[in-house]
Formats: sequence, structure tokens, C-alpha cells
Amino acid sequence: MRRPGISVPITAAWHAKEDLLDLLATARTHPDREQVRDLLHRFYRRCADADLPELERLATTVETWWPEILAFLHTGITNAGSEGTNRVIKTIARDAYGFRNPFNQRLRTRTATTPQSPRASRPPLTS
Repeated sequence: MRRPGISVPITAAWHAKEDLLDLLATARTHPDREQVRDLLHRFYRRCADADLPELERLATTVETWWPEILAFLHTGITNAGSEGTNRVIKTIARDAYGFRNPFNQRLRTRTATTPQSPRASRPPLTS
């Protein structure tokens, strides 16, 4: 049996997520200030109307990071690549904790973070 009212917060969270995705989807489209303002206002209003602590926290996070988000909307540039590389480096360093040879640790890091050549993965041509 379905509990009454359980779908209301889930629906509100889903709509807020969709509003945020609509805002982020304007990246690389050179949105004007009014379009960004309207989408941001719709997202904030949806979070406030839902009266859910998780959505209030999300709205606060978006507000805190707004200058960076706005820069992404206008330029389409992120630092996701460097963040991913840093995550791999930290994971390898954590795995290698206690090893005595720093050269091997650097070599493991370099091997894990260097892009593989697409040609290296192909089987050799046979005649």
C-alpha cells in the first residue's frame, strides 16, 4: 500500500533537479542575462516552495558557487579533466602508501594519468 504524501517531496526534488539541468544546459549557447536570471529564479523558487532541507542546501550550494557556475555558462570551460587527474593521482598515492621508492610511485602515477595512444590498443596488421 502506498503511503500518502511520499511522492510529493520526490516530485519536488525531481522538478528542482530538472530546473537546475535546464539552467546548466544553456552553457555554450551564449545565454543572455535575462534567460539566466529567469532560469535561476525558477530554480530558487522551486527549492524554496518545496520546503525540503536537501533542496535548501542545494540552493545554498548553487548560490555559493554562482560565480563559477556563471563562468561555466558563458564559456563552457570546466576543470573536470584536471580534477579527474588529481583524483587518480591521490588514489594511486593512497594505494602506494608505505612504499619506500618514490621513483616507482611517480612512475605508477605517470602511467595511470598518461593517455593511452589509440594505436597502441589495436592489434598489429597481418598480411
